[in-house]
Amino acid sequence: MSTPRAAGRAALRLGAVALAGTLLAACGSGSGPDAKTSDGAGGQVTLTVDLFGAFGYQEAGLYAEYEQLHPNIRIKQTDTEDEQDYWKALQTRLAGGGGLADVQGLEVGRIASVTQKQADKFTDLKEYGAGGLQGEFAEAKWAAATTKDGKVLGLGTDVGPEAMCYRSDLFEAAGLPTDRAELATRWATWDGYLELGRQYKTKAPAGSSWLDSVGSLNAVMVGQAKERYYDASGALIYENSPAVKSAWEASVTASADGLSAKLDQWSPPWNQAFSSGSFATMPCPAWMLGYIKGQAGEAGKGKWDVAKLPGGAGNWGGSYLAVPRAAQHKKEAAELVKWLTAAEQQTKLFRKQGNFPSAVKAIGQVSDAKDPYFSDAPIGQIFGDAAEKAPVQVLGVHDKDIADQINNALSEVERKGTAPDTAWSNAKKAVKNALG
Repeated sequence: MSTPRAAGRAALRLGAVALAGTLLAACGSGSGPDAKTSDGAGGQVTLTVDLFGAFGYQEAGLYAEYEQLHPNIRIKQTDTEDEQDYWKALQTRLAGGGGLADVQGLEVGRIASVTQKQADKFTDLKEYGAGGLQGEFAEAKWAAATTKDGKVLGLGTDVGPEAMCYRSDLFEAAGLPTDRAELATRWATWDGYLELGRQYKTKAPAGSSWLDSVGSLNAVMVGQAKERYYDASGALIYENSPAVKSAWEASVTASADGLSAKLDQWSPPWNQAFSSGSFATMPCPAWMLGYIKGQAGEAGKGKWDVAKLPGGAGNWGGSYLAVPRAAQHKKEAAELVKWLTAAEQQTKLFRKQGNFPSAVKAIGQVSDAKDPYFSDAPIGQIFGDAAEKAPVQVLGVHDKDIADQINNALSEVERKGTAPDTAWSNAKKAVKNALG
């Protein structure tokens, strides 16, 4: 997705899934109301796609493939690196009704807000033949983008089963084991992971820390719980959530022990650190693999590896593609969305970029995948097992807002030396302001 995928791409969990049905590999004709369909001579249509981070469609050649299949279509993508900036701009455009793309990306932490508060701003994709696709997606993924009255406001791109990415060359230099199976045993718990980090610190290569930021540690840990910010009834519980508390305590411990490189995720210094060896490990959802490749470049090939995540399976992120009501080319946009999210395309995207599919058929098709860039790690197996075992997480209207404020507070702790209790108090105030 999806992006970087935006900071804290939280939420959707994929439970056990059984392969079922055959996802449409190409889009149908669709029907329903549509706006103007031609931009110029010859009936050619330019579809605009506005995304955050790196969904990977352009890099994987999917736009070019679609344009070959549809000679009258041209696709123009715009991209905002930080999802928070993207979401703010999208809200402004939705309020004004102008400047919207034909296709807009939606981070999973925002989807409850869309279905519960902004359903009138987005097209019901059932109007264009998407209703028959329900069985082709993981149940939780489909349900999250469906309103109470049955409107389908987005189709799922990927999910974010979690693992641990690590630099095997830095591990070797520090005298630590590099075998992914051995490491999975050594850091079976988060306490074990932090202890291994302390050992790394004693012999780490100059300028290298154990992990990139405590924000990434927090995000991946809360991704292992069914309930974190809201409970099943919709009540706000983050202040007393065991999952939030555990992740916060581990994160501030990592900061106090000097294990973090103190790099705010998605910042320019963080991007540069992928190639400089500034950190040895990073909790990584599947979609992060493509981002690492892009930042570390060819020189990083074979230096990175992937192992099972400490503490059990979890999910961090995942996204949707939606069509605004104000889109100029709703019919053509809906057809593109159906095609991009079909199993065949999701399979290609995973094999080229690492974005783990939400289409049931595609999940089975990638189970044997290995990634040469990541030392031939069996990513299909590692992320597939995580996707199957991760809990289906409760989603709330302000999931992303809460996650962002907690992450900001943790940044205060590691970057400014703010006392954890003070930072937590600041986070609660910021959440209150964000929720209005």
